[in-house]
Amino acid sequence: MAKAKRSMTDEHKQALAEGRAEGRAVKAYLEALEQNRPKRGRKRTPESIKKRLSVIESSLDEASPIQRLQLIQERMDLGKELATIDTKVDLTALEQGFVKTAGGYSQRKGISYAAWRELGVPADVLKRANVAR
Repeated sequence: MAKAKRSMTDEHKQALAEGRAEGRAVKAYLEALEQNRPKRGRKRTPESIKKRLSVIESSLDEASPIQRLQLIQERMDLGKELATIDTKVDLTALEQGFVKTAGGYSQRKGISYAAWRELGVPADVLKRANVAR
């Protein structure tokens, strides 16, 4: 007996496409929030990074090979940080996409207000997204 070929309806295809788009909007916003979350401890300044870079440069000659390897990696990491330290990330577009989709996404996935808050989503953003407490 041959199986009947089943095909999705246009409505089902549309619902899947909308779900994927909403998932992408939520993911992009959450990733941007996480990447731009303030770090604990003392804030680094360009001056403090440059000072540490000069200490590294003066320490390289006397360092053992394994220490030199670690210092070189630290120098590379600090160089990247120095290059991006004054870069401000504009979350506006990502936030708008999140606000537009998060309410329905929360309902379908059973995600609570508290879960969003624990992840770091600001309360005012959740309010605009119609995610209730």
